[in-house]
Order: sequence, then structure tokens, then C-alpha cells
Amino acid sequence: MNTTTDDRLRGALDALLDGLPPRQLSGAVERLMTHYRGRTPTGAPILRDRADAVAYAAYRMPATAIAVGAALGELADRLPGWAPGSHLDLGGGTGAAVWAVAGTWPGGRPVTVLDWAGPALDLGRELCHGARDEALEAVSWRQERIASGLRLPPAGLVTASYVLGELTEEARDALADAAAATGGAVVIAEPGTPDGYLRVIRARDRLVAAGLRVLAPCPHSDRCPIEAGTDWCHFAARVARSSLHRRVKGGELPYEDEKFSYVAAVPPGLAPDPRPAASRIVRRPQQRKGQVLLDLCTTGDGLRRTTVTKRDRDAYRAARDAEWGEPWPPPGGERAPD
Repeated sequence: MNTTTDDRLRGALDALLDGLPPRQLSGAVERLMTHYRGRTPTGAPILRDRADAVAYAAYRMPATAIAVGAALGELADRLPGWAPGSHLDLGGGTGAAVWAVAGTWPGGRPVTVLDWAGPALDLGRELCHGARDEALEAVSWRQERIASGLRLPPAGLVTASYVLGELTEEARDALADAAAATGGAVVIAEPGTPDGYLRVIRARDRLVAAGLRVLAPCPHSDRCPIEAGTDWCHFAARVARSSLHRRVKGGELPYEDEKFSYVAAVPPGLAPDPRPAASRIVRRPQQRKGQVLLDLCTTGDGLRRTTVTKRDRDAYRAARDAEWGEPWPPPGGERAPD
């Protein structure tokens, strides 16, 4: 998500929260945290009223937007020159993914946010109103429950962020199947927890079974090489905190690292020249004297570790600057993993 869009979102949130005592939001925030860390789908919307929606916006919306923006940025890198002609956001609530898409591909397009929580949709509409961005001001907010038998209209891009945990397994499968049938790119993001990763992997398997090709984070559409229960694939995005945001969340640092898992997949023929990464760095690089250790997910070989030494000066310099979650070799590089 670009800086301008991020600043606009923070400005809209600051205006929304101005004058509200943080203590008033603490109870709702605590309940949201309990759900966010839990495993059990609910039979009712998590955001029950405006107070819940405002608490969510203060507590989760900036981090969700940044995480989704990071996933969308990887998709954009894999599809140079492509931009979605329309956007459908499933379970979008207050519209974090709408802001993330606007920050990745500027310009107007038809956008629909579908969610079953009316207060979240109302707040999302309020936040987007007056944003002075054509990508944010013409959004359709539709109240509908995601359940088995879900049917969706064609869309250039479908997003579903941090919503699978609220659904039953049957509804999760219905979401993935319906998203795959829209004919557009699909990006699904969940919290970067073991359970969040498993939900993403299940959705990924259904997208691949429907004929879509995975472009990120995986460098392939084969089975994930991580053995369930031993580890999980996730990444991190740094989120700046406002002073009010810090008080609401009870934190002191001016930033936090949002952990997330995601998948980005496209149907055949969506773009003329998709460019999957040769491999992906799946853990923080480890720097040693004269060498950098990279843990990679690769095409064909699955998980593997490669050691980049000073003997290869260009690769070593790139490895020292490489970050968790980035493709390897970096864009423009010619070497495959050793």
C-alpha cells in the first residue's frame, strides 16, 4: 500500500476516533483480541454494533490494510503491467482491503464489499466518504452472509482478508470455490498463526484444484512442502502506530509487526506474462561472518537452505539486504539458488 493511501486511511481513522476516550474502546478491543486469537467460528457477526466496528477500526484496520497491501504488492510484481478492472472484497467489513487495493493500483474501478455485519459496512462507507480518491468513493457496500451455495459475479480481483476464521469449514470452502469461479485473480490473507496458515493452505488447495495458478508467495502450485503441525508459512509487515492507536492497544512502541499468511492465485490467461518468483525467502535471513544463510521455498526442491558467501560479491551484497518474504534471487538477478 503506498504512502499516500496509508496516510489517507490514518487520517480517516484519526477523525473517526477523535474525542473518543481509549477506555471506552478497551472492552470491545479485548473481546476482539479474544476472538482474533481463537479457533472457533461464530454463529453471529463479530462486529455487532457501531462500538464494535469502531473498536475494530482502531485495533485491526491499519494492520490488516498493510498486510493485505503487502500480499497485493507481491501479486503486482508477478503481473507487471496488469491492474484489476473490478474488485470484489469478501467479508470486507470496514474495507481494509479496499484501501489496500487503491494503494496498489490507483484509479477508479467498480468495487463491491460483501459482509454480513451491517455496522462494519456502515463504518466502512463512512471512512471512504470524502477520501478524495476515485478508487474509494464509488464503493458498493452489500450485506450478505457467506455460506454454502455462494455465487459471485465476475470480477477482476477477489480479496478475502482475515475472514476465514469467522466461517465454518463448509463456508470457507464455498468462499474459495466461488472466488475461483469469478475469472479473476484471488488473494486470501489470514493471521500469521498456525491455524491461519492451515486455513490459507486449504483455500489454496481448492484454488489450484479449480485450475488457478499460484503466483505468491509460493514459487509453484505444487503441494506446500511444509508438514502441517511442524511449522507454518507466514510473513511480517511493519505497521506504524499513532499515539491513540498505542493507547488503545496498550503498547509503547511506535510500530508493530503484523504476522500474516496469504495466497495469491490467477486463472489461466488472466495476464500475458506472469512471472512467478524463482524461490521465496521463508524465514529471516541469518547473517554470519562472511556469509548469509537463506531458507527458501523453491520450485521442484521444496524447502532448502542456501549459503551465500563473499566469494560471490553481487549475490552476497543482495543477500545481506534481503528480507523475510522476498523473492530470491531479487528482481533482475540471474542466479538460481545454489
